[in-house]
Amino acid sequence: MPSILIADDHPFSLMGTKAFVESLGYQVTNSCSNGITALNLIKIHLPDIAILDVNMPGLSGLEVLKQIATLRLQTRVILLTMHREKSVFEKASQYGVHGYLLKEFAQKELHDCLKNVQQGKQYLSPNIQSELIQDSLFIKEGLETLSFAERKILDLIAGNKTSKQIAE
Repeated sequence: MPSILIADDHPFSLMGTKAFVESLGYQVTNSCSNGITALNLIKIHLPDIAILDVNMPGLSGLEVLKQIATLRLQTRVILLTMHREKSVFEKASQYGVHGYLLKEFAQKELHDCLKNVQQGKQYLSPNIQSELIQDSLFIKEGLETLSFAERKILDLIAGNKTSKQIAE
């Protein structure tokens, strides 16, 4: 049975995902609520699979995925997210993601995803193509060089969020 790490900054999602994965017969060896801890645990314990939320404090799931690729670690990454933006998916693909699931379909698809990823195959949610949206904010020339966190801050600013709300 593969060792699995789960990282999600929402305690309810973290505990629910952990309980669900364990109910499928998998062993969750570590769980945490931020990207920095996730990356450190991955470096130390080298789990077979990491299930990461995209939005987390410290490092985003994408940034953790990028570091895993850069360090050439063997941990396979599944991104479990609410992000429908095509640019997020494309960035994840560029960094070598093994599974990409939208949270709303995870209960139906996570088991198949884990089986595929465990066998070294990639898993892309069958629902993903119809759900991805073209995010015009990220396509504009010059914005491609921004990190995921910088783009998220710009998105929050565009949404008229206060500095305090953005900081949270």
